[in-house]
Amino acid sequence: MTPVSYFPHKNDEMYVDDIAISDIAKQVKTPFYCYSSAAIEASFQDYQQAFSAQDTLICYAVKANSNQAVLATLAKLGSGADVVSMGEIRRAIAAGIPPNKIVYSGVAKTQDEIHYALSLGILQFNVESEPELELISKVASSLNTTAAIAFRINPDVCAQTHEKISTGKAENKFGIPISKAQLAYKKAAALPGIKVQGVDVHIGSQLTSLAPFAEAYQRIAELVTALRADGHDISVIDVGGGLGITYRDEVIPSKQAYADIVNAQLGQLNCKIIIEPGRSLLGNAGILVASVVFVKEGEERQFLLLDAGMNDLIRPSMYDAYHQIFAVNKAKKSLKTYDVVGPVCETGDTFAKARQVHESNAGDLIAIMSCGAYGAVMSSNYNTRMLAPEVMVKGSKFAIVKKRPSYEEIINQDIIPSWL
Repeated sequence: MTPVSYFPHKNDEMYVDDIAISDIAKQVKTPFYCYSSAAIEASFQDYQQAFSAQDTLICYAVKANSNQAVLATLAKLGSGADVVSMGEIRRAIAAGIPPNKIVYSGVAKTQDEIHYALSLGILQFNVESEPELELISKVASSLNTTAAIAFRINPDVCAQTHEKISTGKAENKFGIPISKAQLAYKKAAALPGIKVQGVDVHIGSQLTSLAPFAEAYQRIAELVTALRADGHDISVIDVGGGLGITYRDEVIPSKQAYADIVNAQLGQLNCKIIIEPGRSLLGNAGILVASVVFVKEGEERQFLLLDAGMNDLIRPSMYDAYHQIFAVNKAKKSLKTYDVVGPVCETGDTFAKARQVHESNAGDLIAIMSCGAYGAVMSSNYNTRMLAPEVMVKGSKFAIVKKRPSYEEIINQDIIPSWL
């Protein structure tokens, strides 16, 4: 799926499914996020088809986009959830994902979070450290129950991605070093309230090559064989997520090619496979729609000043991330070079520099592509700006699936103490 697959221009006007983006903008003030239900469903079904020959559970990585409409769409398709907080567990449950399809990752699970997850009967804890293992054992014993666990293994594999989203190198905070794994599993097997059932690995996000996956999975296969020789009943392998998307011109391996790598490296172990896609399900299923407030003539360049800012989409500021940017209506317009920026009081509030966009004027609509993952979910009220609403489209229908809060709702979250 490319950025324009589900947001094409028809007669110079951008559409999503059967609706013109400009028609949505007439009813939903910009900026707003817009998601294609068809795109989400198609991506999920691609994974289902690719892994159909293997015993596989797809657990959507909720952190990519936790909107209830997104989760409910995936729940109806049979998805599980990969979560990293109690809040994400609650979101998954509220959207209809059953506890026995939830895996709980994350490096700093608290006692309350562990207690809550155990009370629901989730499928598996992906354990990131020995202190976490000990806390899970303590809480499970206090509840007279058993926690099914897999250690997240750090295989020391370079994912060949941005350093801030690489998670499988020795220097990263995630997981148990593979060199210490057998000792960790021995300790786990001796603790009360713990059922050792799996091995977990996740080396990073936005991978564009299958080679790091193949290297990591080969190491995991060797580890599972060694663990079984030690007497552990390993029946689940969580291979993580991380398959990238096309933001610009990246060539992404197919989901079938990814599934083939998993099968080639791990298939002979006859384990249940858990996969945790996030970005590859949602990334190109969503856009951020903004309006041009001003066109500003600088000394050396022209600026498109938008009503969307880094508080709405922080990826360009945080990761120097590239997002394609299009005029929603391209009719009779030539390309011009702009710096595309927002209203936030930061120089870093920049979506693109020296980018060619169809000539725009104040009031024109601009679409920032590939924002379905790590867009709205990372937004904030910085500068006391209202969060952008979220819209989902299905065919010729659309609905606001998260409303824009009022200024009163934002300000009234603050509490002035009685002594002021």
